[in-house]
Amino acid sequence: MRLRHIQGAEETIATSPFVIQEPDQHRGRFHEVFGNDHPIRIEVGMGKGQFLMELAARHPEINFIGIERYSSVLLRAIQKREQLELSNIYFMCVDAKGLSEIFAPEEVERIYLNFSDPWPKDRHAKRRLTSPEFMKVYDQILKKDGTVEFKTDNQDLFTYSLESIPEAGWKIDAYTRDLHHSEMAEGNVMTEYEVKFSSMGNPICKLIASR
Repeated sequence: MRLRHIQGAEETIATSPFVIQEPDQHRGRFHEVFGNDHPIRIEVGMGKGQFLMELAARHPEINFIGIERYSSVLLRAIQKREQLELSNIYFMCVDAKGLSEIFAPEEVERIYLNFSDPWPKDRHAKRRLTSPEFMKVYDQILKKDGTVEFKTDNQDLFTYSLESIPEAGWKIDAYTRDLHHSEMAEGNVMTEYEVKFSSMGNPICKLIASR
């Protein structure tokens, strides 16, 4: 039954008009996908897509691409997307490690990382989306004045990120360990996890990084 569900999700993804197929074929030409030259922002590990679809609705002058490696999760985002009249958002089912093969240098204006898997064991640190290894990938695709925005409720992962990002040669422009009670809360768009964890009383952490 589970195998059938996965196969069904993969078939939907492969035929959905909202999913960019063979995204590496569009490298350096994503403006053609959107039909305009608006800035491109991406979310790595977008989950069910609530955050990015809300941003797309608020900012028609910006193009958004949601990246999710798990087909069963991406399927839920596609189902939500089908209910919306938006022309500035697409999805990809790819692994973030290959982003530099998909996007050309300086093709992306901003990267969002929201409630990423903390990979708590030290031996898995390289898998964290704020590790120096991943920051090198972002460095290859972001515009020179581009930024990375990261949110989490995991205090240990946030502490790690405050250390690992500067180690990768980036600078922390702003950060807070209690987003919803800080100046950084202005204009904040909440993710599904953010709604859940904040309702449980967990403070939300956020940082903005640039080179």
